Amino acid sequence: MGISNTVYNAIFKRTSTYTLAIVASALFFERTFDLATETIFEKINEGKLWKHIKHNYEK
Repeated sequence: MGISNTVYNAIFKRTSTYTLAIVASALFFERTFDLATETIFEKINEGKLWKHIKHNYEK
């Protein structure tokens, strides 16, 4: 019994587990992609965003 049989029996055999795996994967990918792009954006714009310069304007 190989890994393909194990994956098939655990995930793909039933529609409900297959759908759950797709939804979980999509949520994980969305959160990871959002975090990565937000980090890249903040790194590129470091020193230009409000949270970086607001101390210059608050008293």
